[in-house]
Amino acid sequence: MVTFNQFLAMGLALPRTTERLTWETQVTLRLGEKIFAMGDPDSGSVCVKASKEDQTELIAAEPEIYSVAPYVGRHGWVLVRLAAVDPAELRDLLTDGWRSIAPKKLLREYEAASGSPSRTSEDT
Repeated sequence: MVTFNQFLAMGLALPRTTERLTWETQVTLRLGEKIFAMGDPDSGSVCVKASKEDQTELIAAEPEIYSVAPYVGRHGWVLVRLAAVDPAELRDLLTDGWRSIAPKKLLREYEAASGSPSRTSEDT
């Protein structure tokens, strides 16, 4: 189980992430102006940016936790039930969402600092 405040802390721990209230009730996590996660503190769930492939895999593997996010689901976003998700899994999902919008230079800095190997064209 993850609380909304824990979700925020996980997202805000990623470099240059900011929090902004949008659409009156949605707290969005952003890198610059790009959103990679959002949620209403009272809803019990959050939306996280994912690829269409990851969305399909997550929903197929754990439909009690993941579903297609309203409005943005057609772009791969997933709706995550906070009461059911594993904290490490949510942290990985947030990191992947953040990575998908991070500028290459920032991504290289993050990977160097975290000890994660950089992906090169040889890896793909």
